[in-house]
Amino acid sequence: MNEMRIGADELAGGKAGVWRPETWRTKPIVQVPDYPDKQLLAAVEEDLRTWPPLAIADEARKLETALARVSERRAFLLQGGDCAESFSEHSANNIRDFFKVFLSMAVVLHYSAGLPVVKVGRIAGQFAKPRSSNVEKRGDVELPAYRGDIINGFDFTPESRIPDPARMRMVYRQSAATLNLLRGFATGGYAKLERVNRWMLDFLADSPVAEQYQEVAERISEALEFMASCGLTAENTPQLNGVHFYTSHEALLLPYEEALTREDSVEGGFYDTAAHMLWIGDRTRQPDHAHVEFMRGIGNPIGLKCGPSLTPDGLLELIDILNPENRPGRLTLIARFGSDKIGKHLAPLIRAVEREGRAVIWSCDPMHGNTITSGSGHKTRPFGRILEEVRAFFDIHRQEGTYAGGVHLEMTGKNVTECTGGAVAIQEADLASQYDTLCDPRLNARQSLELAFLIAAELRKDRANRPSVLPVAAE
Repeated sequence: MNEMRIGADELAGGKAGVWRPETWRTKPIVQVPDYPDKQLLAAVEEDLRTWPPLAIADEARKLETALARVSERRAFLLQGGDCAESFSEHSANNIRDFFKVFLSMAVVLHYSAGLPVVKVGRIAGQFAKPRSSNVEKRGDVELPAYRGDIINGFDFTPESRIPDPARMRMVYRQSAATLNLLRGFATGGYAKLERVNRWMLDFLADSPVAEQYQEVAERISEALEFMASCGLTAENTPQLNGVHFYTSHEALLLPYEEALTREDSVEGGFYDTAAHMLWIGDRTRQPDHAHVEFMRGIGNPIGLKCGPSLTPDGLLELIDILNPENRPGRLTLIARFGSDKIGKHLAPLIRAVEREGRAVIWSCDPMHGNTITSGSGHKTRPFGRILEEVRAFFDIHRQEGTYAGGVHLEMTGKNVTECTGGAVAIQEADLASQYDTLCDPRLNARQSLELAFLIAAELRKDRANRPSVLPVAAE
């Protein structure tokens, strides 16, 4: 929507340089809705301030510790999930199917890299989406753009597209239910390593590329059998019986994020309890704007999307604002250039960060820069371009002597037909057969696992150049 500012005199005790969860309101802001019912907005925010946290500060600190190992080349970050969660697709089966393919990918990466994999889902809070236009036009009808279920409805009607603050309550409840199920899956034995390995084998069973990856799959199975013969089983080894799984989303709708920000009573500091990790999008990373102001003050690990318009000096300015103490694990830089632009833009950013000695994690988002519109009008992402950007990301880091520390994917456990290509060979004509996304195209389960094997091949190239990994608790 149009840029707007709330005056500093509207904040109690607001002073220049002093951060509070509400100081973002003194800054210009973009990509936010103009709520027509301000009284309802205030009532919803007041409600949410009293509701229990979804994620607790100690969990966020544990994630930062795990991410610090990524910055030291001793772990790898796998971050992925829905482009935008919805009320209509919320079900136990969808959560389960996503969790299964995500953990299967993690096993492949863990085995191939010889590193712990830090597992962070785009889930339990990813309901808001920035848009390139404030309006959507169909024929002669023009309406406000759909901005995610937390803000307005997908149906193309005037009533549906009105921003409704009450949706924030619905998002909280759905996120709480999702988190409850995920925690049960992660710690209740459902995610034991031998079971996840069976899921991976099941995904491969009817894949056109099963033979190509069968050797790796068999070696993983042999490793598990060897551990079992040594007496290491899920029953007596906690690391084989569950996983640490964290949640993340883009911190776009700041009234919601502020309302769920709490001061930690144990160690102090403010944490956004809507998720373990939050990130700033490529459209909201202006250093003097509201989103950067909010994110600089929370204690959570944070991400920053880095697109083609970001300069080396601009990146260093943002790093100084967001991570002034240079804490390892605090800041993940998520590169999203597109396969045709990464070769030009990534290396200068890496060199600037290295020159200034900044402790960051570099992660590759090969999705957002590779979106095209098909002849049928569907947005899609060619699998070949996604893979090309991933390979370029690893190659550039090898050339610079730095660490390609993670990937950030939009994916689902469903058998959708939204991205063309891959071993399943989805064609443009197939897109309409199961095109379920409300925003951006996602990799389906088979494409996601295929990409994991391809990333694993890149990780294997770098194993000899990494420091030895000390034993750590299961990630």
